[in-house]
Amino acid sequence: MSDTFDFVVVGGGSAGAVIAARLSEDPACTVALIEAGSHPPDLELVPVACAALQRNPATDWMYTADPGGAGLGLIGRRIPVPRGKMLGGSSGINYMAYVRGHPGDFDQWAANGASGWSYADVLPYFRKSEGLTPSDEIVIDAEAHNDSGPLGVSVRSPALEGAKEFVEAAVASGIPRGDYNGRDRGGASGSVSLLQTTTRYGKRSSTYHAFLEGEAERRPNLTILTGAQATRVILSDALEATGVEFRTAGGETRVVHATREVVLSAGAVGSPHLLMLSGIGPRRELEAAGVECIVDSPHVGKHLKDHVQVGLFFEARGIGVSMNQVGISLGPDALRAPAGPLPADPAEDGNMPPELQALKQEAARRIGEWAATGRSLISSSLYDASAWYSTGLGDPHSHDAQIACFVSGGSPDLFACLNVDTAQYFDDAARRLAADAEGLLILANPVLPHSEGEIVLETGDPMAHPAIRMNYFADPHDMKVMVAVLRKALEIAAHWPVEGRLGPWMVPPALAGKHGYQDGMAPSDALLEDVARHFSMTVYHLSCTCRIGSVVDPQLRVAGVGKLRVADASVMPNVVSGNTNAASIMIGEKAAEMVALDHHVKISEFVSASAAAASRNA
Repeated sequence: MSDTFDFVVVGGGSAGAVIAARLSEDPACTVALIEAGSHPPDLELVPVACAALQRNPATDWMYTADPGGAGLGLIGRRIPVPRGKMLGGSSGINYMAYVRGHPGDFDQWAANGASGWSYADVLPYFRKSEGLTPSDEIVIDAEAHNDSGPLGVSVRSPALEGAKEFVEAAVASGIPRGDYNGRDRGGASGSVSLLQTTTRYGKRSSTYHAFLEGEAERRPNLTILTGAQATRVILSDALEATGVEFRTAGGETRVVHATREVVLSAGAVGSPHLLMLSGIGPRRELEAAGVECIVDSPHVGKHLKDHVQVGLFFEARGIGVSMNQVGISLGPDALRAPAGPLPADPAEDGNMPPELQALKQEAARRIGEWAATGRSLISSSLYDASAWYSTGLGDPHSHDAQIACFVSGGSPDLFACLNVDTAQYFDDAARRLAADAEGLLILANPVLPHSEGEIVLETGDPMAHPAIRMNYFADPHDMKVMVAVLRKALEIAAHWPVEGRLGPWMVPPALAGKHGYQDGMAPSDALLEDVARHFSMTVYHLSCTCRIGSVVDPQLRVAGVGKLRVADASVMPNVVSGNTNAASIMIGEKAAEMVALDHHVKISEFVSASAAAASRNA
């Protein structure tokens, strides 16, 4: 294998896989893609299994963070920060919500100096990726969508009753049905819908499956290096990126060279970490960590934005998905001992009683139907519907609130993944999280936080994690919005369309006692604030740590360094008002075109007329 390429892309995730795939469309262009993880395991294709891929060192970086003004109900006051460690990155471990953001989010980016990033500028790149499967279950603004792109986008089938009833309840509370990925996201009133998800035929459509798997990864001009953790960018005396040093799974240190550019797509934690390891970052912090500061760039790792959500738990008889039903739908192997009722050894199945034979047969039928058609209980993460609206407390350019429905009460494994102290959260954790329990979570999520955290280099050891400081609720505005969103979530629950299906909100008992709360009472602001400080959890939307205007320019070029770009969620000038994966993929599409234009690379499609004209004239 040659160690010299035209381009070296670091990180095969939501943006990096796109960039490597697009640039290698030109057979005259050589590309190396460096990924610390490996190919995704078979389980990654199963949408409902996403939690099993988190807190798993084979597929997750295993970061944790200091939550700042939250985390009182988390074990050790640490918040897990799952980040995908495989081809496809976090698009392989996330809950698959395909949410672009409000058009006003991007217009504000452009208004504040990110030239070329307005909604009109970015919409073609969203459309380029998208392969939307039509569904009668949702409203669609057809002009905003595309049905022929590589990224599978669809609505789960069959739609679950709990999610459909959530949509009805939100409509009754004043939020109309609409296409939240449309050109106005419902305007001032917002919109509610079953979620569009990055799935195709009931299987996950990560950026690995959408962009790399198959033809692309077999291209002779694309070299994919897995098990390769980047440790620093190699800089010349002229302060140009000339390559990347990485460490193999066997511990060997190697270098790949780039004759044209290095592109960092390691994510909102990985990209600033790698810049700082390379001597690009805040001088004082780098020197304290024993790293020579080559380019003093004080904003690297700063301005971290993330979304937090509070899950409100409700008993939901008849509509809440139990873990027993999930297990059956995952097939016979998921039901084997020691966790399940079937024998550990399939050779013993002939000795099972009739009821277990019938259970095995039903489990086999369900997993077979999913494999053949994509129709199944397991064809989504169960994060299945969401609403967006404005609280009226500020940020008039966009919607500042999101409320989602998780059509299950979860499991002990899920809450362990979230690091929640279930003894504090539940009145009776064993009963609420029993395998046959039917519950539902309504998730209150302010989506335009004002608080900023940071990624901090604490050691020059590239194999050590940086410190992640979320700094949640540092700005008092965020708590005001959280309280308003929690009240709206409770209002939606109060408008549930079928009487008796949704029980009362299960308030964490110690907090209920502290604030004198009883079922049926209107909760005080103090109680809601206390719930938020105890049980706010990340929505996995870390961003803005190499933001445009501070670390990179609108062309994503790193200030002070030649031939080096960053392209992932870290470059967002501000976090979008919704789930961030779709926008990260869009950034990858737009970055690939920027690089191609600068270097006369002939990718198969330029989405803007000016770019296409420039390519033809090259």
